[in-house]
Amino acid sequence: MKRLTIFTYGVLSYAFFFAVFLYAIGFIGNLWVPKSIDSAPILPLAESLAINLGLLGLFSVQHSGMARPAFKKWLTRFIPKSAERSTYVFLSSVCLAILMWFWAPLGGVIWDFSRVPAAYWALTGFYFASWAFLLYSSFLIDHFDLFGLRQVFYALRDKEMPDLPFVTNSLYRFVRHPIYVGWFGIVWFTPTMTVTHLVFAAACSAYMLIGVRLEEKDLCDAHPEYEEYQRKVPALVPSITRRLKSDASVPSV
Repeated sequence: MKRLTIFTYGVLSYAFFFAVFLYAIGFIGNLWVPKSIDSAPILPLAESLAINLGLLGLFSVQHSGMARPAFKKWLTRFIPKSAERSTYVFLSSVCLAILMWFWAPLGGVIWDFSRVPAAYWALTGFYFASWAFLLYSSFLIDHFDLFGLRQVFYALRDKEMPDLPFVTNSLYRFVRHPIYVGWFGIVWFTPTMTVTHLVFAAACSAYMLIGVRLEEKDLCDAHPEYEEYQRKVPALVPSITRRLKSDASVPSV
């Protein structure tokens, strides 16, 4: 019964994540959803800015803090190890949902290419391509492990889960963090850049740059091979000349 409960929890956590993921596509892209990043402003500018920075801070602290090994070790004193990743995914999705629900648009326009068809469709295309790039990158390092399904599946079968191989392929030969590259594209490729969107993109970019540093410290501590990988492959700007010549060591994160 306990194994089935953990498995069900993991599947429901993933389903909730996927629903939030789909809503985020519409929210950031101002498409299809009832409330998006650039909905009409309601609150005063200063109040809206304070709310948005608070929401971004909440998501950043949760998303980065729960990913640290010390927190994982503490958390698994209270919940099964197989449910740790699903808990992280669930709470990250909750924080992102809260961010989108309580987001306070600021208004203002930095650039607007909505009436320039070539630019509009190019930027919109890059926006969706960035989502596809992110999703594809997650499958390269085992999408189902990243979002907790692999862990709860092994728990259901009452089997010890083997460690994932420390290998590189595809995009990871050219850039160490293709998932972050996808996120940068998601937050910056927009036909209409408002003040609201600029605050969101700038805050997310700052968080990701800090997150890369923290993540790489953990990876170096866990995998001595990672330092060599750092020397061979750039972190965020894909390179054809500076890359792994063949499959070599790279972590799954």
